[in-house]
Amino acid sequence: MKTASHASKKQIILEAAKELGVERFTPAEIEQIRRQLIVRMGAAAGKTGGDYITDVLKAAGLHVGDSEAAAGLEELYEEEFHDLLHFARLEEAEMCLVRLDELLHKFHADGRRAAENRVLEVARLGRRRAEMIARNPRVDAHKRAEKEEIVQWFRVWLQTPEAFFDWLEVRKQAPEYIRLFGSHAEEAEA
Repeated sequence: MKTASHASKKQIILEAAKELGVERFTPAEIEQIRRQLIVRMGAAAGKTGGDYITDVLKAAGLHVGDSEAAAGLEELYEEEFHDLLHFARLEEAEMCLVRLDELLHKFHADGRRAAENRVLEVARLGRRRAEMIARNPRVDAHKRAEKEEIVQWFRVWLQTPEAFFDWLEVRKQAPEYIRLFGSHAEEAEA
């Protein structure tokens, strides 16, 4: 990764886009790139607009989703997704996945395919946020381990949401999990 002093804003945008590893950039990914600009270039870079980032991505030949349609969808379900990805601890991440699962089932039952896709998009964003923290050497080792665990949870939920909660109960009983994070009973008592 280049430092802010050696890389231009456009280079950082393209590096962040490459690190996300997605085929299509939605407003959620554009926001993630904007946050990376802040991390790499400082608070002033946070004023960079989504339109500028979108233009840089398009100029590089990357596929940017229909921002207006996606933004409209985000506004339509904003209440459902508001503050959903705020998880500092394992328990909060589990509640986040419970809520995502509820929304996925609700939207599926209602036949709202676009909203189902948005739930999956939000979950992928949550996984990427946890991955970024897990890879950050400046973060405490125990916190990085928690975020790596959360990455695994999101990965399993995204691959097999119908089996996730059974898997999670088994995972919490694994010796490795108990060694790293304590038993589920200890967490509930704390």
